Amino acid sequence: MYYIIRNTQQFGPYSIDALKSYVEDGKILLNDQVTLQNTAIIETVKEVFKHNSIHVKIANSGNISQQIAQIGKDLIAPSFSFIKKDLLKDKKVLYLAFIGLAPAFLITFTLASYLTFYAIALYFSIIWGVFFYFMFKTNQVENKKTIFLFFITQIAAYFLTGIQLFPPMSYLYALTESHSILGRFIGFIFGVGFTEELIKALPLIYFVRTAKEPLIPQTLVYYGLISGIGFGVLEGVIYQTTSNTQLGYNQAFFMNIARLTSLPFLHAIWAGIAGYFIAFANLFPKFRKALYILSISIPAVLHGVYDVLGWGLLGLSSTLFSVMLLMYYLKRCNDYQNKLITIK
Repeated sequence: MYYIIRNTQQFGPYSIDALKSYVEDGKILLNDQVTLQNTAIIETVKEVFKHNSIHVKIANSGNISQQIAQIGKDLIAPSFSFIKKDLLKDKKVLYLAFIGLAPAFLITFTLASYLTFYAIALYFSIIWGVFFYFMFKTNQVENKKTIFLFFITQIAAYFLTGIQLFPPMSYLYALTESHSILGRFIGFIFGVGFTEELIKALPLIYFVRTAKEPLIPQTLVYYGLISGIGFGVLEGVIYQTTSNTQLGYNQAFFMNIARLTSLPFLHAIWAGIAGYFIAFANLFPKFRKALYILSISIPAVLHGVYDVLGWGLLGLSSTLFSVMLLMYYLKRCNDYQNKLITIK
């Protein structure tokens, strides 16, 4: 005698002939698990039939139209009342529709204009933001501040990146075109990295200085990630609508995708590192000068090194190092706090 096991529930016992009859009626499936009475061996019904040289033929319940009629329209087409009462109130439906259909609606309603580039970048940034929210959010995080930070960083970036056009920053920025690799490192670290990381860090400094309670490093890391995403959105739109249009089709496609995905993510990681050290500067004011310098210099160096090395193996390795460094900082957070507390 055999027992059928389906979804951890056990049915039976059945004789081998009863199993064959139930399978042909569609009540037992060939891939249902089955065990022989008083044994621990578990097989599928199909394997048991094969061992016993049993052949089954599962009957059809009429032709196709008859089967559809028996299935019924309710299973195929939901009623309007069901859509109104259940589906429209189901958050999973709304989330699924937003994730899948938002780009199509954005392209349609922005009429394939400059606004489309910003809207699509905003779409990807929201996905990143939700990811960071669930991965790094702390009890101190405020949703209003998150949204404010996301947009204020873009406004700050729009106005403040212009300082790269004026001395002495313009001299450093010009070195990004240097034929010397040392010159390019100097240009990208100090002319690009320092400027952009400072812009992303300024709202974090404002947050930590105006907070009504000491903000822990994890909170400032989260806010840094959001600030970086905000900056990456604006920068991505600018590049997609200017320099990327001068590239060949394949390279332009690649760079446009990068400007929507990995590059905003990298900006977020670097700003997250800045937030980490800014939090420590506030928690341990005796060391604030050094910690504030580290909050800008470390992301600026990581940023500049990546810009010089580009998308080669070394460049991608540097991006992986940036991610690992942020996670290392977070894992050692308590150790660092305990160490700074003990220093007199």
